[in-house]
Amino acid sequence: MVDVGGKEITQRIARAGGRITMDVATLAMIRDGSAKKGDVLGVARIAAIQAAKRTSDLIPLAHPLMLTRVHVEFGYAEAAVSIEVAVETRDRTGVEMEALTAVAAGLLTIYDMCKAVDRAMRIEGIHLIEKRGGRSGDFHAGRNA
Repeated sequence: MVDVGGKEITQRIARAGGRITMDVATLAMIRDGSAKKGDVLGVARIAAIQAAKRTSDLIPLAHPLMLTRVHVEFGYAEAAVSIEVAVETRDRTGVEMEALTAVAAGLLTIYDMCKAVDRAMRIEGIHLIEKRGGRSGDFHAGRNA
């Protein structure tokens, strides 16, 4: 791991997003809560939060961080569910990996809970939207911001 001991503790925020495309009937099943495995987006929200908290256990060189906030939002398109995750901390290193890992886990959970009815689902576009904090509160926007 990189030594971050000399870095200043600052407020750090990262937002990431992605989406999963699916059959229109699968989306309807998610929206009306009729999936056999239960509340798809409720479980995906918990999976995303849990993944953000456990990122350093999954990504070999990621620092363990004390997160102060993980916020998960879902959106709908005609045949897709999008997810956006915002992660915050007061620490010496950023939370981009936590936000990206949360997005991946949330989308994978949707896939897992719906794969019995729709094997053609496709996870797409996992990306960093923005990060803030660090040196003088730097702001960096991702390509899709």
